[in-house]
Amino acid sequence: MTKDPNCPFCDPEKKEVIIAQNVTAYAVEDGYPVTPLHTLIIPRRHTLDYFTMTSQERRDAEALIIYLRDKITSEDPTVLGFNIGVNCGKIAGQSVMHAHIHLIPRRKGDNENPRGGVRSVMPCKTC
Repeated sequence: MTKDPNCPFCDPEKKEVIIAQNVTAYAVEDGYPVTPLHTLIIPRRHTLDYFTMTSQERRDAEALIIYLRDKITSEDPTVLGFNIGVNCGKIAGQSVMHAHIHLIPRRKGDNENPRGGVRSVMPCKTC
């Protein structure tokens, strides 16, 4: 399995607690959460972004997303929706160059106007 010694997601001494895992992926709470229980799903193999993940890694990541959705909604009934996001490349906001998927729980009132979802990352896309 490919690892990068300088990558925080490859570091075997990582401080994050793994909250779910399967053969090719694992999940941890985001270190800079957008909302409580914001989770990252990360392939074990060091790979750049979603587009370089293998089909098995994508299937395993999807299985973790479904599992975590059920876990989060059963633990916190105020969670009524989710954003699932992947940043691919620095220009798209990727800050750790190891593929990872954001699972962001959403609650009523956590954003004054959530209409348009991720469109709000670009100025005036929701104007």
